[in-house]
Amino acid sequence: MDNEQVVREFVAAWSRLDADKLVEFFADDGVYHNMPMAPVRGRENLRKFIARFLASWTSTQWDVLNLLCQGDIVIAERLDRTRVGAKEVNLPCCGVFEMRNGKIAAWRDYFDMATYTKALA
Repeated sequence: MDNEQVVREFVAAWSRLDADKLVEFFADDGVYHNMPMAPVRGRENLRKFIARFLASWTSTQWDVLNLLCQGDIVIAERLDRTRVGAKEVNLPCCGVFEMRNGKIAAWRDYFDMATYTKALA
């Protein structure tokens, strides 16, 4: 599977709200840097981190608006539509993925945290 397809499948997998399945997309030493926070490294740390925020989500659907791929770099502009309890959050994001051997070696997600927190207020 090529890098573009891996990222498309990863984005789609979020709708299943399954942290164990999501971390399978990462290399063993993979890093997720949710830019407003500190980077998280390694599958077990990633699983715990992802599971913490999935715990409050009741659904999510991530729409890919634009996707660019060159070699081991994939950039995906998205609209993440998430329900947190009864509240809806529509969060524009841009994710930059560094791929290695079909796995995510690094993922940096850029978004406006205020958009997320205002929707939950």
